[in-house]
Amino acid sequence: MQKRIGIIGGSGLYQLDSLEQSEWVSVATPWGQPSDQILTGVLDGVPMAFLPRHGRGHVHAPSDVPYRANIDALKRLGVTDVISVSACGSFRAEFAPGDFVIVDQFIDRTRDRTSSFFGSGCVAHVSLAHPTCPRLSAACAQAARAEGVTVHEGGTYLAMEGPQFSTMAESRMYREVWGCDVIGMTNMPEAKLAREAELCYASVAMVTDYDCWHPDHAQVDVAQVIATLGANAAHARALVAGLPALLGADRALCPHGCDRALDHAIMTAPNKRDPALLARLDAVAGRVL
Repeated sequence: MQKRIGIIGGSGLYQLDSLEQSEWVSVATPWGQPSDQILTGVLDGVPMAFLPRHGRGHVHAPSDVPYRANIDALKRLGVTDVISVSACGSFRAEFAPGDFVIVDQFIDRTRDRTSSFFGSGCVAHVSLAHPTCPRLSAACAQAARAEGVTVHEGGTYLAMEGPQFSTMAESRMYREVWGCDVIGMTNMPEAKLAREAELCYASVAMVTDYDCWHPDHAQVDVAQVIATLGANAAHARALVAGLPALLGADRALCPHGCDRALDHAIMTAPNKRDPALLARLDAVAGRVL
C-alpha cells in the first residue's frame, strides 16, 4: 500500500516550491462539503494532500469546521497519515511562543460539534486511550528539530469550544487543577474522527501565546496570535517538507494499530444495521463493513 500524507492546517502550509503535480480537487462526501478544496501533489516521491481547516481566507469558525467531511474526504483520497498543525495557547512557562508541542493527550471541552461518524443504526466504540500515533508524532518532532525549532514531545491539549478565548478562572483551572499543557479550538473532534476512520493522526501545536493565566500576559488578542503565527509559518512548512524523507513512500501496518481501530469496535448486529448509515460509512469503515 502506498502512503499518502494528509496535512490539516492553515493556508501557508501548502506554499511549498517543491510540491509537484499540484492540483486543487473537490471531494464530495456524504457528510457535506469539506472546509475547502484539497490540494494534492507529490513531495519527494510521496503523495500529499493539504486541507485548509478553516478554508482559504479563514471562513469557518472552530465550531463550524466540517470535521466529518474533512476526515472522510481525506480518507477518500487515499490518505493514510494525518498531521494536524494548529495554533495553541500555552499553560507552561517553558512552552514559549514560537515553540512546537507534539500533543499526545486531549481533554475535550467542546459541546456544539458532532464527534462521531457512528450512531443509531451502527454503533461503534473505538479506543482513545492513546489518541495520537507515536510513530507519526516522532517523525513530526524530528522534522521540526531539524529546522531548529524548540520542540516539546508530549503534552495535554485542552480543546475548548470558542470562539472566545478563556476567562482567567478557566485558564487557571485548566493549568493548575487539570494539568493541561496547551489550549486550542480545533483538534477535537478531529482526532476522534481520524481514529474512527483508521487514520494515523499526529498533532503539532504551535504556541502563539500564554493564554491569560500568565501575570505578564493578562489577555490574548488576535494581533498577538497572528504575529506569532507568521513567524511560525516558515518552520511549519519546513516540518512538512521534511516528512516524506522520514516516513517514506511505502505504507506498512501501523505498529500501534491506528489503521485497525475498528477491528472490534462495531457493536450493532449485522442484521440490525441501518443501510443508509452504512452507505455513508463506505470510505470511513468500508474495510470492516
